[in-house]
Parts: sequence; structure tokens; C-alpha cells
Amino acid sequence: MFKINCLNNISQAGLKLFTEHYVDVDRYEDANGILVRSTSMHDLELTPNIEAIARAGAGVNNIPLDKCAEKGIVVFNTPGANANGVKEMVIATMIMAARNLVGGVNWVNSCQTDPEVAKLVEKNKAKFAGTEIKGKKLGVIGLGAIGILVANAANKLEMDVCGYDPYISVEHAWRLSKYIKPIKNTEEIYRECDFITIHVPLTDSNRGMLNKQAFEQMKDGVIILNFSRDTLVDEEALIEALKTGKVAKYVTDFPNPKVCGVEGVIAIPHLGASTAESEENCAVMAVEQIMNYLEHGNIKNSVNFPNCDMGVCNQAGRIAINHKNIPNMLGQFTSTLAKENVNISDLMNKSKGSYAYTLIDIETPAAPEMITKLKEIDGVLKVRVIK
Repeated sequence: MFKINCLNNISQAGLKLFTEHYVDVDRYEDANGILVRSTSMHDLELTPNIEAIARAGAGVNNIPLDKCAEKGIVVFNTPGANANGVKEMVIATMIMAARNLVGGVNWVNSCQTDPEVAKLVEKNKAKFAGTEIKGKKLGVIGLGAIGILVANAANKLEMDVCGYDPYISVEHAWRLSKYIKPIKNTEEIYRECDFITIHVPLTDSNRGMLNKQAFEQMKDGVIILNFSRDTLVDEEALIEALKTGKVAKYVTDFPNPKVCGVEGVIAIPHLGASTAESEENCAVMAVEQIMNYLEHGNIKNSVNFPNCDMGVCNQAGRIAINHKNIPNMLGQFTSTLAKENVNISDLMNKSKGSYAYTLIDIETPAAPEMITKLKEIDGVLKVRVIK
């Protein structure tokens, strides 16, 4: 019986997938698998029985990834599950910013008690005249699940779209429209684009990537959209760029005291993926991934361990080993099994950075003493008997 705990409300579309082999527990400390959305886990104790954490969403800043990896806990996210919801928000707010709809609506609301509001509208509407997006140039930084959808949708709206992503996957490259122009550096996007939208994960290397130097390279009156992370933008430099007119509008899904109320900022209350469909898609993907890991040992969409999939075990036993990515680990595993007269029918070993994961199918059931010996190997973080 697997024990599951939800740190946040998770859509029933996902929870209903759990079979009779799963039970919900009140304390996360007692769980084998944890489902989470926004709750910060950085200060939570990670007990030995926790095998996996699934984040129903793409960002994992609320989870201590290194701490989890050190304890052999696999952390999953759900890339692409909320991509369409974010894409629609990007397109909607891009048009909103280009046409100055927020300014116009707010001005009309300020005139609600004036009996001559209709006349005032006709007299003042020119103040809120905007620009159309057709024929304008959009730069998409990051061509992952969301960036690709944004780029393809903008192309269908007859925008001139270019994209930058030095790490684009083969899968995503195949899905990208042939009309999207690939760009080799962000500087070209800064110089040429009327609109710039960011769709990259936050790392130490790209923190504050939109800074004073970047803004200075941009066209006057550029519109910037940020539905990734607020700290990708140097907000002090941004505010100065808004004051000078270098940046006409800044759309962000991450309101904070620095940008709220600043003229030219359209701050959305973190609604990019807040649709019923996105929440359901994320929940379904998170539950399916955690079930596949707990039941079969397979890993897909982990952020701290490598993907590894051997399907359903058809042998007498399967062993899953989370370990450090150091020399001779695989040799120690196989020699340990050989000393126990255990025949290996199939094996898969994958690595990701400092950590690795091994699945071993064996022709006899895994004996407790054999598992104990595997756990004693230096560098082993966690050993599980799957079958």
C-alpha cells in the first residue's frame, strides 16, 4: 500500500487516478509520495519513507532539489501541462498592452459618475490609441513547451516571429513552425523586436538577464512580457526604462511592491496557468508520474534525477537504486548480485549531473540481505524493491 499526501488542493481529475493500492495520509512525514503546488518545502523535514515529490506545475523553486537528491527523493514537475493556458494569457496581454486597453478601461471607470461619459469618450479616446500586432516583430526567448506555442500562435496572427533557445530539444524543434526565424543570441532580439516575451527557467546564470545593458540595446517603445519569473528582470533598470520610454509596457504575472502601480506596468495576479484545464492537466500528469515511479520505478520529467523507463517488470523482481554519479557504481551493483547468485535479465543506468539512477530486473525475488548489501555501497542514496 502506497501512502500519498497532498500539501495543496490537487484537482480531482488527477486524484481519482489513484487505485485501491493508494491511501491518503494526513501527515506528509508518513507519505511515500507527496503532491504539491505552491507550498514551500524548504523548511520541511524530509523523512526516510518519502520516495517522490510531484509538483503540479512547471516551476520547482518551492522544493529543495539538492536536499531531495541527497536523500534519493525524486522530484517531478509537469512541463507542458499548463502550456496552453499560459500561451493564451501571453497572446491576450500582448494585445492588451499594444492597444493600451488597461489604461482605456481604467479611465472609463473613473468617469462612471459623469452623465456626459459618452461625449468624454469620443473626446479623449485618442489618448489611448495603440498599435496592432500584425506585421510587428516578436522575439521569443526560450522555446520550450510554452515558448513554442506562443511563437506558433503569434505567427498565425501574422506577426514576424523569431526565437532564441540554445538548448531546444529535438521534440520541441519538430513542433516549431518553419516560419519562426531561429536567432543565435539575445542581442539580436533586443535590437530588432517590437515585443519580447520570456519563457525560460530561472537559473543563477540568467537571473536579471533583462538588465540596464539589455534595455539599452532595445528599440524605443518595446513591450516586454514576463510569464516565467520576476527575478529574470532587473526591476530597478526596468523602472528607469519605463520612465524614459525605452520600454512602453511591461506585462508581468508576478506582482511585487517594486512594480505594482508603476506607470506602464500591467501586473497580472499570477493567472498564467490558473485555468480549470491547466490545473486538471497538471494534476493528471503529476499523479501518473508518481504512480509510474512508485509502482514500476520508471522516471519521467524529474528535475533532479535522470529519466529512466523500463516499462512494466515481467521478471520475478526489480530493484531501483538512486545513487551518486561516481565511477564503478554499476560494477559494484552487478558484482553484489553475482555474489548472491542472482541473474540479471535487464538493466538500465542513467545519470544527470551529480546523480544517477539504476533499474535492474532479476530472475529471482529480491532477498532482504541482498538489498542490505546494496544499501551499504558507498554512494548509494536509496534502494527500493519494486517487485
